[in-house]
Amino acid sequence: MKEFKAKLQAYAQQTEQQLDCRLPAQPDDRVTEAMRYSLLAGGKRLRAALALEFCAALSGDAMRAMPFACALEMVHAYSLIHDDLPCMDDDDMRRGKPSCHVAFGEATALLAGDGLLTKAFEVLGSAEGMSFSQISRAVLTLAKAAGHQGMIGGQRMDLENEGHEVPIERVKQTNRLKTGELIIAAVTLGCIAADADEQTLRLAQSYADNIGQAFQITDDILDCVGDQNELGKPIGSDSENNKTTYVSVYGIEEARRIAEEKVKAAQQALEQMKLCASADFLRDMAEYILVRTH
Repeated sequence: MKEFKAKLQAYAQQTEQQLDCRLPAQPDDRVTEAMRYSLLAGGKRLRAALALEFCAALSGDAMRAMPFACALEMVHAYSLIHDDLPCMDDDDMRRGKPSCHVAFGEATALLAGDGLLTKAFEVLGSAEGMSFSQISRAVLTLAKAAGHQGMIGGQRMDLENEGHEVPIERVKQTNRLKTGELIIAAVTLGCIAADADEQTLRLAQSYADNIGQAFQITDDILDCVGDQNELGKPIGSDSENNKTTYVSVYGIEEARRIAEEKVKAAQQALEQMKLCASADFLRDMAEYILVRTH
C-alpha cells in the first residue's frame, strides 16, 4: 500500500499541474478565481488516476490520457460546487475549507460550476495526440456519465430520497448514477486513450462499477463514523437529512462486508484482463477504497 499511495500522490501532483496550466488565472475575473479555488483544492484525484493508470496498463503511456483525466476532474469539481449549494446539500465546508458558495457567494459559485463543466468539454475536444474517433468517443462517454441519466440523474434521485424510506434497490441505483457513472467513465476514458478492445473495455467497466459501489458504501460509513477533520466536511448529514443508505438499511458491519464483496468482484474482473503492465496499482486501488478515512 505504501507504493500505491506514492504513485497515487504522483498522479495527483501531475494532474494538479496540468489543471493549473489548463485553467490559468485571469486578473479581475472572479468566476475564474472561483473555478480555480475549487478545482485546485487538492483531493485524491482518484478518477484521474484511474484514467491514467488504465491507459498505462494497456499502452504504457499514462500521459496520453492526461487531457481526459483533467476533464474528469473538472466535471467532478463542478459537481461538488453544485452539491454544496444551499438548494442542494447545503454544506459549508469542502476539503477542509469554505465551500465555493461560502467563499464567493451563491451566484458566482453557480457560474463557476457551469464554467468547469463546459471547460471540461473544451479540454476533451482539444486533446493532443488523439484521433477524431477517440475524441468523439470520449466526449460522448463523459457527457452520458455526467448528464441527466448519469450523475445528475443520481443527484435528482438522492434529493427525492430525502425524508423517505426507499427500497435498497433504489439506493443502489442512486449510488450507481451519482457516484459510479463518473468512475466508470474514468476507466472508459483510459481505455479509449489506449485504443483498448471491446472485451478489455467491458472488464474495465465491471471493475469500475464494483469499486464505485464500494466507494459509495464507504462514504456512507464515513458519514457515520468518520473524523470530520480528516474528511474536511461535517459528518452525520445523511442521518440529519433522513437519507436511506447502506448503513441505515444494513448497519455498519454488514455494509462493510458488502463493500468487501464489491472489491473482490472488481479484482476478479481485473484478473481477467490482459494488461501489458502490472495490475498492482489497480488491485491496491480497490483495497484503498475500503480502508480510506477521507
